[in-house]
Amino acid sequence: MPTTYETRVQRAPSADAVRALASTSMFGGLGPAVLADVAGSCVERRFSRGEYLCHQGRVGDWLFVLGSGQVKVVFASPSGDEFLFATRGPGDVLGEVAVLDGVPRSASVVAMRPTTAYLISRGKLIGLMREHPSVLKDVLAALGGLVRRLTEQAGELAFLDLGMRLARLLLRLAEDQIFLAGKPLVLDVGLTQSEIGTMIGASRPAVNRALQLLASQGAIEVNGRVITIKDLAALRESAMP
Repeated sequence: MPTTYETRVQRAPSADAVRALASTSMFGGLGPAVLADVAGSCVERRFSRGEYLCHQGRVGDWLFVLGSGQVKVVFASPSGDEFLFATRGPGDVLGEVAVLDGVPRSASVVAMRPTTAYLISRGKLIGLMREHPSVLKDVLAALGGLVRRLTEQAGELAFLDLGMRLARLLLRLAEDQIFLAGKPLVLDVGLTQSEIGTMIGASRPAVNRALQLLASQGAIEVNGRVITIKDLAALRESAMP
């Protein structure tokens, strides 16, 4: 059944929603008046660590704009096994596929830490796409990016060894951060080694061995769930076939 977020929460404060929307590529190009209108239609939801933003198999009638926090996108098999597809943070937009095609969601989204999201209804999004070509263009770009990521992941699983897959994953996790020459880059993404394994098709012990190998080469440093990239060039070299 559709998720009736309107009955569970207050409307988002316009200023907070405007800031979140403006930080995205999908809505950041809208004029101030339109942006304020979209923000006024948003619903604010705050999620605790471990709480589901949306569930696989449920109707997807809301688009999620992340204002703060961190989430993971997971796919569950009928037997209950989970595949961790990606992590997302502030400024990211989630749920566009189910919102557009009207079919049940293909994956769940779970908060990895306290998260605030601003929800846009399916009707509002479709109206924006009709009236504002920039929104339509960015939605199509987001869908293209999703297909590209799935294709790349399939290719990596088929043709790259574990060390290369792990190095590429770490580089993807770091891609939104600025690497300052001579300074380590800390990836505190909150992923267990088992979760990393589901993203690259490997067991936890195998991931641990691969991490230790990268550490012995001076590319990274591992401290629990915190991975520090110490030598970006060395990590990039490890990602190359």
